Amino acid sequence: MKILLLGNGGREHALGRALAGDPEVSELHVAPGNPGLAAIGTLHAINPADPDAVVTLARALGVDLVVVGPEAPLVAGVADALVAAGIDCFGPSAQAAVLEGSKAFAKEVMAAAGVPTAASRLCETPEQAAAALDEFGATHVVKNDGLAAGKGVVVTDDRAAALAHAAACGRVVIEDFLDGPEVSLFAICDGERALPLLPAQDFKRVGDGDAGPNTGGMGAYAPLPWAPRGLVEEIMTAVVDPTLAEMRRRGTPFVGLLYAGLALTSKGLRVVEFNVRFGDPETQAVLALLETPLGGVLRAAARGELDSVGELKWRDGAAVVVVSAAEGYPGTPRSGGHIELPADGQDAWVLQAGTTLDGDRLVASGGRVLGTVGRGVDLEEARERAYAQLGLVGFADGFHRTDIGIPH
Repeated sequence: MKILLLGNGGREHALGRALAGDPEVSELHVAPGNPGLAAIGTLHAINPADPDAVVTLARALGVDLVVVGPEAPLVAGVADALVAAGIDCFGPSAQAAVLEGSKAFAKEVMAAAGVPTAASRLCETPEQAAAALDEFGATHVVKNDGLAAGKGVVVTDDRAAALAHAAACGRVVIEDFLDGPEVSLFAICDGERALPLLPAQDFKRVGDGDAGPNTGGMGAYAPLPWAPRGLVEEIMTAVVDPTLAEMRRRGTPFVGLLYAGLALTSKGLRVVEFNVRFGDPETQAVLALLETPLGGVLRAAARGELDSVGELKWRDGAAVVVVSAAEGYPGTPRSGGHIELPADGQDAWVLQAGTTLDGDRLVASGGRVLGTVGRGVDLEEARERAYAQLGLVGFADGFHRTDIGIPH
């Protein structure tokens, strides 16, 4: 099987690593990729959000499956163009991708499907925003209605800061604050059926102890030793299955990866948000534990044939990923910092996210630059291995949290 993977971040490096390890995958192509992916696949310098360019490349390579990593190509209609060209694609149509492209649309779908989520208001003026903040009270939750690369949400007790974020975004969803720990669950969907992956927890705030602003994610771990029994089954029954049914009812069946971000509140399970692609950095931890070859599963989903796959098989133990970010992130990151990487071990390795080559030197080119993964018999050993490997990384301009993998 020949696969074309779209994207260039840590999520794509994790996906590429899993796909390259699949004995059914004979060729892995990546567009545009990064230096880490260049070691396991052939890179192609095209814009992954250009449907025509993606279709042209997929045809030229004769690939059997295109796997879309980031959200931008999905919202741009890359999956639609591939399907129209008769090429299997793991990723939802542009209409289905609006589940992530618009927070307001996601709320509308959840309401129709009876999916539990926070009460909310769509606000398009400062007056509407002020009224919604007063209605729900602190802690204030203000979400950019559109795509914001994981950084469009402000959670604060400061009403002025909440109003300022709403004004900067223009169109926002303001909602009731959800208490309790958060959980991420990914489900591989074929339009009718869904296969859950292991639940994970990520660390959104930039600093130790969940201090500072929200980021795209500073680390994650899986599975969750504290999770209540039957949690995955409850999420599938209350959230994923009804959402798939509602999307089918609307004539826009969801094929691809549905990411449910959830809060386990004092009043029960509530959806915080949907994404329509593998979440980063949770993917880096979750895929470290997957034993079932990934390529065949994603191809079956793209073809509407998940019923042929059976349950996914997982390694025992746990995995932790610690993100190294460039100084200045999540504001303006400092680019160009030199990076030196250790050799990968069997149970610890480094995934590249915001990297590029300057001649033969590996340098930082983004906000989140690296993800260091550790795998162990339990969460403690996985943490130890991740941080030990990270200690071998040379990245003077980078920083990381020291408390990833400690449940919160």
